[in-house]
Amino acid sequence: MAEDSDLEKTEPASPRRLEKAREEGQVVRSRELGTFLALICGIALLWLKGGAMFRTLEGVIYNGLSFDPRLVRDTQAMLDNAANSAWQGLFLVLPVFALLMAVAVFSSVALGGLLLSPKALEPKFERMNPLKGMKRFVQLSTLIELIKTLAKAGLIGFVAVKVLSAHIDEMLSLSHMALSAALARGLELVALCCLLVASALLILVLIDVPWQIYNHAKQLRMSKEDVKQENKDSEGDPHIKGRIRQQQRDMARRRMMTAVPAADVVVTNPTHYAVALRYQEGQGGAPVVVAKGAGLIAAQIRQLAQDNQVALLEAPPLARALYHHVDLDHEIPAALYAAVAEVLAWVYQVRTWQPGSGTLPQAPGVLPVPSELDPQHRADAAHVLAS
Repeated sequence: MAEDSDLEKTEPASPRRLEKAREEGQVVRSRELGTFLALICGIALLWLKGGAMFRTLEGVIYNGLSFDPRLVRDTQAMLDNAANSAWQGLFLVLPVFALLMAVAVFSSVALGGLLLSPKALEPKFERMNPLKGMKRFVQLSTLIELIKTLAKAGLIGFVAVKVLSAHIDEMLSLSHMALSAALARGLELVALCCLLVASALLILVLIDVPWQIYNHAKQLRMSKEDVKQENKDSEGDPHIKGRIRQQQRDMARRRMMTAVPAADVVVTNPTHYAVALRYQEGQGGAPVVVAKGAGLIAAQIRQLAQDNQVALLEAPPLARALYHHVDLDHEIPAALYAAVAEVLAWVYQVRTWQPGSGTLPQAPGVLPVPSELDPQHRADAAHVLAS
C-alpha cells in the first residue's frame, strides 16, 4: 500500500518539472479564449471600419466590372489596372490579418507566456500510432472537449435564433429600401448579430480558462517517487554523495598523515587528542597545524611521530585548544603564541642535545593556555556552577 501511495500523483509540479514542460512546449493554452478574442476584435474592426472597407471594396468591384476600351488595346494599362486593384484589395484585408495575428499571439501568451520551443516542432511518429489514437477517444479530456464543442454549437445557435427573431421584421423591411441603404443596414444587422453571438462565447471562456489551468497543473503533478528521483537527479544520490564525502575524508586523512613526519612536534592529550605543529623559520608567519585527530586517528599520528623521531609532548590543555580552535593547515591564534613558543624552544633544545653532554632538556610544565580556549576548563567551570 505504501508503494502504491508513493506512485500516486499527489504532489504539485516542481519548478524543474514546470521548466521541462515548457521546454517541451507544454503550457497552458485555451482555444476558446483565442476564438473569442479573434471574433470580438474582428467584428469590432468591421464595425468601426466597415463603411470605409465597403467603399473601397465597392470601388475595386466597380473598377473590375466596368469596361474601358483603352485597357483592351493596351496590355500594359491592363496589367497596371489589375495590379492597382490587387494592391487595393491587399490593403483592404491587411489590417484584418494583422489584427487577427496580433490577437492570436496575445491569446497564446496570455496564459502560458511567450514560448519558443524547438522540441514542440519535432515530429513525433508515435502520434501516428492508431492504437494510441483510439485510446485518446476514451480519455476524460476528449469527453470534455466534445462537451465544450456541443455547448458552443448550442449556445451560438440559441443566441443566433434569438437575435434573428428579434430583428426579423427589420430584415424583411430591407426589401423596400434603396439598395445602398439596404446594404448598409443589412451589414449593421449582420455585425450586431455576430457581436452578440461572439459575446455569448464569453461564458465558455470563463469556464474554459480555469479548467485549462487546473488540467495543466493536474497533468504535471508528480508522485512522491518522482519527487525523490528528481532530488536524486538534481542533488545526487545520497548514498553516492556519502561515499564521495567518505573518500574525500580518507584522501584528506592520508594527505594529513604524510605531513606528520615533517612536523616539529606532536602535542598530545595524551590519549584523546594529537596535534602536529610545524614552524618554518625565516618564512614569517606563525606555526601551522599540519595534522590533528582524536581517538584512533590520534593514535596513528602518535605512532607516525614515534616512527619518524618527531618530538612528542604531553600537554592536555594545549592539545585540546589546538584541536578545537585551529583548522587544518591554518596558523595558530595569537593567544597560543606564548605556549607554542615554549614548546618549540624545548623541541630545538632537544634537537641540539647530544648524549653525554649533560642532562636531557626538561619538557615544559604548565603552559600559558587561556582558559577560554580550553574546552575542558569551560566544562569544569560549568559543572562547578551547576553543583
